[in-house]
Amino acid sequence: MSRIVNPVQVGLCGWGDHDLYPPGTGSREKLAIYAGYFPVVEVDSTYHAIAPKERMERWAEETPESFRFVVKAYRELTGHGRTERAPVRSWTQLVEEMIESVMPMMKSGKLSMLLFQFPPWYDCSQKHVKYIRRVREAFRDFPVAIEFRNQSWFRAEFHDKTLQFLEREKLIHVICDEPQAGEGSVPVVLAVTNPEQVLIRFHGRNRSGWNNTGQPNWRDVRYAYRYSDQELEEWVGPIRELQKKAKNITILFNNNSQGDAKDSAMKMIGKLGLQFEGLAPRQLAFFE
Repeated sequence: MSRIVNPVQVGLCGWGDHDLYPPGTGSREKLAIYAGYFPVVEVDSTYHAIAPKERMERWAEETPESFRFVVKAYRELTGHGRTERAPVRSWTQLVEEMIESVMPMMKSGKLSMLLFQFPPWYDCSQKHVKYIRRVREAFRDFPVAIEFRNQSWFRAEFHDKTLQFLEREKLIHVICDEPQAGEGSVPVVLAVTNPEQVLIRFHGRNRSGWNNTGQPNWRDVRYAYRYSDQELEEWVGPIRELQKKAKNITILFNNNSQGDAKDSAMKMIGKLGLQFEGLAPRQLAFFE
């Protein structure tokens, strides 16, 4: 990775659906506009399908030199299974395709990390520890972040061992702000397991909607949450402490079911007093 221009970066999960763009903006134009506001973005479409390398090359070319991408690993690599229309591929094929996909970003110095977000049923067990080791070996040349969704990893009897395991494997621990809604959620664990990077993901705190998978609009409800000023302010001190332990902190807001992520991110930028270098030039609004 090239030199880190912004050691604390704040961005959003995805760039297509936020209130940033003039009416009529085409989908291909949005990333360049987004890069005028934020220095990092999560590519979440790669969870649903591995992106062609040509698309990754284009995204890297459309963004400033200092811009960074967090790329979400494809769902079959994180235990979520294959969708109905997806081609049948071996694990080795999936790894090879994922590596080929992200290599343009890696070569350009714009790949912040590969994010492996494991499902709520992925508990702390020997077989799952072995699988994560397998992932680490397969992607040994890449920065890899691990996000758990099962509470068992941070129960008293496993808490320290989980963090030691991540540290030993040089994996990036993902700190989550999410509803405390039972087995399928994790607490805030303010730990750095890789001194190079730490990732914080804000999912909102919609406790009632988090686990209610029976609703037809569950995915829309799950991340519907507007953080209050006080809730964001509570994070300023912990982020300052994390800065002492990691060279780079990436903060991503995923609370966008009702369009709240952008406002939450902007407020956090203000509370941390951040001014980003190297953003894309922005066209001024009419009265700006």
